[in-house]
Formats: sequence, structure tokens, C-alpha cells
Amino acid sequence: MNNKNTSRRDFLITTTNAFGIVGVACFAWPFIDQMNPAADMLALAKVDCDLSKITAGQSATLIWRGKPIFVRHRTAQEIEKANLVKLADLPDPEDDSSRAQRPEYLIVVGICTHLGCVPLGQNPNEPKGEYEGWFCPCHGSQYDTSGRIRKGPAPTNLPVPKYRYVSDTVVRIG
Repeated sequence: MNNKNTSRRDFLITTTNAFGIVGVACFAWPFIDQMNPAADMLALAKVDCDLSKITAGQSATLIWRGKPIFVRHRTAQEIEKANLVKLADLPDPEDDSSRAQRPEYLIVVGICTHLGCVPLGQNPNEPKGEYEGWFCPCHGSQYDTSGRIRKGPAPTNLPVPKYRYVSDTVVRIG
């Protein structure tokens, strides 16, 4: 009879533990699930840009994951000027060819690396700074036509997001 009580007790303990684990999981799931990205962010996980609509010398701004993305169709003069810069003169040395898969199109995250402001220079009437790229008016950071920091307190270049060309005229960011 002792064996029967032990087996019944073991069954009740196992059942109680199983219900307890299921209860904790049901209680914890909403807290875990709320850490997933929101649906609007998942929808922006990848953004396509039709480059044929951007003429040489023009820029476009896209929103990707809640961040502005600067797409600039660079002129031959801008590319040449970016390639002539000595890497030793840069606070964050990076070759222009490593920043653009195709030299004529530069794609960077448009957030100043100093304090997270959005630099000016996307529109023709905005100041672009001494290096004809982007200018952050908050603290005076200046970027060149390759998105590299040239002057001011920003510690690093404008980041280049992950992107790939899906056709000759369409680039997918993300």
C-alpha cells in the first residue's frame, strides 16, 4: 500500500509541476513577446530605392528602420574629389571605394555620429560645409562627398548600411 501512495504522490507532484511550468510560461509570454520588433518596423526591414529617379548631383532621403538614409548620385567631380583625399588626413580613415559599391551612388545612414542629429546637405539650398558633403549645425561636424568626417567633434564617418543591387537601377537596403 505504501507503493500505491508513493506512486499517487509522484503523479500529483509531477502534474502540479507541469501545470506550474505551463502557468509561468503563459504568464511570461506577453513580456517576452513585447520585445519583438513592431509590425511597422518589420515592414521597413528592407527598403527598395529606384536610382533611375535620382539624377547626377541630386540626393534622396529614405526611411529605413526609423532612420534617414541618404542616397546621393555623385557627379564625376565629387567622386574624383573623394578619391584624391589622403587617408592620413582623415580622423576616421576609410577609402571611398570601400564606402560605395558603385562609385556614382553613395548610400549612408543620415545620422551624425556625434550626438545623433540629422545633418544638412540633402537639399540644394542647405549648407553642405567646406567639403560639399553634409553639415551638422548642432556642433559643426562636416562630412565630405563620401560621408567621411572631415571636421568637427563627430568621431566616425556616416555609417554605410547593408545594401545590394537587385537590378541595374534598384538598390535594396537592409
